[in-house]
Amino acid sequence: MSSVGLLYVGAVLFLNGLMLIGLVPGKSAAILNFFVGAMQVVFPTIILIQADNDLPTIFGAAGLYLFGFTYLYVGVLQMTGISGEGLGWFSVFVAACAVVIGALQFTLVGDPVFGVIWWTWAVLWLLFFLLLGLGKESLTYVTGWFTIFVAHLTGTIPAFFLLVGRYETNTGLALLVAVVAAASLGAAFFLGRRGIPRGDASSREGVAVSPA
Repeated sequence: MSSVGLLYVGAVLFLNGLMLIGLVPGKSAAILNFFVGAMQVVFPTIILIQADNDLPTIFGAAGLYLFGFTYLYVGVLQMTGISGEGLGWFSVFVAACAVVIGALQFTLVGDPVFGVIWWTWAVLWLLFFLLLGLGKESLTYVTGWFTIFVAHLTGTIPAFFLLVGRYETNTGLALLVAVVAAASLGAAFFLGRRGIPRGDASSREGVAVSPA
């Protein structure tokens, strides 16, 4: 994933996390979802057209569609009010693909840090499945907080390292990312179970159909 695309993944995940915990209205968040979703569909399409059957290039572009379609789907749901079951079941497909792509980052690409990042995304999209596909509304705040943490851990921070040419990958750094991701999940459950005092019912309208 390009550094620019990764930066905006961080931005839209952060906004959607705020939406899930009731701090941003759904229709307001939908706008950025449309912008980033379109970017994550148009750019990989251009890359694939120019790939000339180069498998590493195709592999690198393929995963972007998983994000792009998710964000476009979120935007449509928030603007129309359609229920989110379809997006939930799409999310379990994304989670499964993220597990495979993460494994390939370890074995084929040789990038253990992004291997852990892809597995972290798999956990996040699994939460979207539980929330939307299976209707586990008790996970709304948990998913929201984890989305906020993951936005920066897997998007914003590595994007800036890539942008300034300081990105490194090795087993030690991968373990560090894994520990922080696990701690973030624990913190999300702690904060999510407590809930937050801000936000009335109207501010949370549509939250149940609003992942990343």
